[in-house]
Amino acid sequence: MLYHSTNNPAHQVDLKEAVLRSLPPDNGLYMPNTLPTLGEDFWKIWRDLSFQEIGYAVADAFFGEDVPEEALSEIVDGTLEFDAPVVTLAPGDHILELFHGPTLAFKDFGARFMARLMAWLTRAEDRELTVLVATSGDTGGAVASAFHHVEGTRVFILYPKGKVSGLQEKQLTTLGGNIHALEVDGTFDDCQRLVKSAFLDRELSERMNLTSANSINLSRLAPQSFYYIHSARQIEAKPVFVVPSGNFGNLTAGLLARQLGLSVEKFVAATNINDVVPAYLQSGTYTPRPSAATISNAMDVGAPSNFARMEAIFEKSWDAMRGKISGVSYTDDETRAAIREVKETLDYTIDPHGAVGWLAARQWREDHPGSETITLETAHPSKFLDVMNEELGPNPVEIPERLAILADRQKVAHPLTMDEAAFKDWLATQ
Repeated sequence: MLYHSTNNPAHQVDLKEAVLRSLPPDNGLYMPNTLPTLGEDFWKIWRDLSFQEIGYAVADAFFGEDVPEEALSEIVDGTLEFDAPVVTLAPGDHILELFHGPTLAFKDFGARFMARLMAWLTRAEDRELTVLVATSGDTGGAVASAFHHVEGTRVFILYPKGKVSGLQEKQLTTLGGNIHALEVDGTFDDCQRLVKSAFLDRELSERMNLTSANSINLSRLAPQSFYYIHSARQIEAKPVFVVPSGNFGNLTAGLLARQLGLSVEKFVAATNINDVVPAYLQSGTYTPRPSAATISNAMDVGAPSNFARMEAIFEKSWDAMRGKISGVSYTDDETRAAIREVKETLDYTIDPHGAVGWLAARQWREDHPGSETITLETAHPSKFLDVMNEELGPNPVEIPERLAILADRQKVAHPLTMDEAAFKDWLATQ
């Protein structure tokens, strides 16, 4: 299969180039020339398939032309070593728990698949692969875990100083080995801009064999489609997926699942006060702006990269996009109140990102009685202990051992400014 740039359909590359180079030279994003679909044979039996069987069918639809069956099966099996269960809180109110992986966040699905696919694509090479990733919280930890000790790779993770939770930061800064944390004196958008600047410097990108592990990389998104189909088969009605959103990779993955043939009533993009996409869905005007810090920090994105893919899927039609996606935003105060309410009334502990989604899901069901909402709970609440303690009292949630053991480890991070030239000069010396 060939892949083209969202900025220039004439620029086309193969799978290896799209995955390993990550970003086209024109600063677009790669998309398949033809969005795949799953045939009638799949949809006749999909509710009876295992998570792994669904994952393989989706992966084969996207990558089967380029990756042999045995290799693709190993990649999927290595990715899906944990479940994504649906928990029903009340009639019509469902939570999709995506935090059962090694770093307790939904990013584990995409990061593990991507690391394995990259390893297969570079299996015959002797060049070291340099992975660059910007994170607003969970992406960095998932990528660090997925690539830690992977031979022939080194990873540089850029994160905004003071804008990730303490345990999230420990996931980025304590592994050592081939994992290197870069603490940027700025926002996530600044981190994302620095990463893109390195890729757009073609000489630097080629010389250092750069690749990205952000959701600008298409191989991160396809495996996230697995759990949309997996969760939808667990309820009887056509679902409304409520997606806490920042860089919009997760929602884009849902759109890809819909393109594959999954029947979806609606997607609801739930954001914090960084509401660039909900504002677009209301007005038709897309106006990126600097991000603002919130307690749902992984969603603090003011210029979401994957909006370009969303536009491509809907052929830049505002009417078509808002016909399938609704957008809503909430403040920190509203998010805090939701955390308390969910615990008090439903006996469920929800993290700040899931709380934003739950608010949007409740509003949707009030406006559309009879709807079945599936809210994506994207991270384990123990990753946000400060907020959880403030709202629910001391020790409101048990910290899983794989996270708790990081608390006393020493942080190791290299400080960076927001200057693109300085970053590229530094990177070139590594």
